[in-house]
Amino acid sequence: MKLRRLLAMAYKETLQIWRDPRSLAIALIMPLMQMGLLGYGVSLDIKQVPLCVYDQENSQLSRAIVSRFDAGGWFATTRVLHSQADVRAAMDAGTCIGAVVIPVDFSRQLASTGTASIQAVFDATDVNTTNIAQGYLQGVVAQINAQIQAQWQAAHGVSASQLGQVDLQPSTWFNQTLDSRNFIIPGVVAVILALVGAQLTSLTVSREWERGTMEQLISTPVTALEVMLGKLLPYFVIGMADAAICLTLAVYWFGVPFRGSVLTLFAATALFSLVILGIGYLISVRIRSQLAASQVALYVTLLPTTLLSGYTFPIDQMPKPIQALTLVVYPRYYVTILRGIFLKGSTLADLWQPLLGLVIFAVVIVWLAARAFHKCLD
Repeated sequence: MKLRRLLAMAYKETLQIWRDPRSLAIALIMPLMQMGLLGYGVSLDIKQVPLCVYDQENSQLSRAIVSRFDAGGWFATTRVLHSQADVRAAMDAGTCIGAVVIPVDFSRQLASTGTASIQAVFDATDVNTTNIAQGYLQGVVAQINAQIQAQWQAAHGVSASQLGQVDLQPSTWFNQTLDSRNFIIPGVVAVILALVGAQLTSLTVSREWERGTMEQLISTPVTALEVMLGKLLPYFVIGMADAAICLTLAVYWFGVPFRGSVLTLFAATALFSLVILGIGYLISVRIRSQLAASQVALYVTLLPTTLLSGYTFPIDQMPKPIQALTLVVYPRYYVTILRGIFLKGSTLADLWQPLLGLVIFAVVIVWLAARAFHKCLD
């Protein structure tokens, strides 16, 4: 292998990228678009949940309880209903996700027994939103319940020390604000690199076949290894530049905390880029149509990254066979590294397992890609 031939091959591929508007758009515009869309559009936080209220009693106490639902910012009371039929109609129309029903004898039951019930009805079409909204509502009701119990105990001459109580003092590590954006944004970087890198490199060799320049490439003295390295080098530089842009936006625009080492992060990113570029090149060698190659690259990279890497769904909550399957899903290791470096400040000693996984994938994929291209027209 000679450096001069390799650089000449890389220069030729750089000119191909520069003259191809589609490749330029994928390399420069798509990462920014995806970062904006996924960064702002994907969130696991539920705020201002539309809540309807059917206050049958309409007393001072019941109105005070209703006001507490709006006070925390979790719920937004959109409508005050006047019958059970209104509750059903509002849920059917999608006006509210949940409805709270306060019975007509709420205050009387509370005054006489110290306990009273409030009914909550939820639209469980969206299970995730319903579960989170139920948790929010239970938190609000727990605060109301603590205040009412304290008042009832004082009115009946019972002190809290006589009843006894357990005080829970929770503490959250690594993502103290419980902001889902801090969890999602690092994974977005993996999605962008996987999609952009594979889409670009899946066109490298197939483009030569479609444009009729493969004969000229084969007739040159460059070796198969020089062809692969020369074609992938510009895309590796583009991928690392895209990664730098996305990671900078994650920290300085979206405010994701960064607690780890920059060198460890870029070493892992370089390994992940090698895997992605090798897969794209391997597809391009095997499939001579640019359209077919780009479609296969989309399925091979985007689906595993979004569904089986832990980016969208936690791996430990998947069925055991699927958990075993994720061990051969390469984005899993990079997403784990990203979140560990960003949120936990993990070191090389902490991340040796996912890093080893990326190294194994990079060696195997690059070896397969190097053996895939042959200088012949068959």
